[in-house]
Amino acid sequence: MIKKILLPVDGSENSQRAVKTCMEMAKPLGAKVTALFVVDSTAYVSLPETFMWENVQGLLEKEGKEALEGVKKAFKDSGVKLKTELKEGGPAKEIVETAEEEKTDLIIMGTAGRKGLDRFFLGSVSEKVLRSASCSVMVVK
Repeated sequence: MIKKILLPVDGSENSQRAVKTCMEMAKPLGAKVTALFVVDSTAYVSLPETFMWENVQGLLEKEGKEALEGVKKAFKDSGVKLKTELKEGGPAKEIVETAEEEKTDLIIMGTAGRKGLDRFFLGSVSEKVLRSASCSVMVVK
């Protein structure tokens, strides 16, 4: 039985579709949902030390808070229990670790829809989560 769902979000259209799908599934199941935004600090590891990481980090955290507020608004009158979390690190790693910490039964996430070389070189967070998670994963296109 699905009692806990992890909903990684990034504010994208695909992420918003995952939010809708999650709400539609969680409500009849009576499942609790944790919405998670991960500030991707791994993308900035190669930046020079003189680069103003604090400014970039602040902007990304603001983006994360806005994405999580959007989830709260979407779930507002649904009757579904929602918790939000903002973390920093590698998105796939943080999603999998959070799922394990929360004893999640299901992860519902959007896909960025990368194609070609972008997908080959950068990989896909959803693919990494699919391969690494110990629970079921639903990827919403």
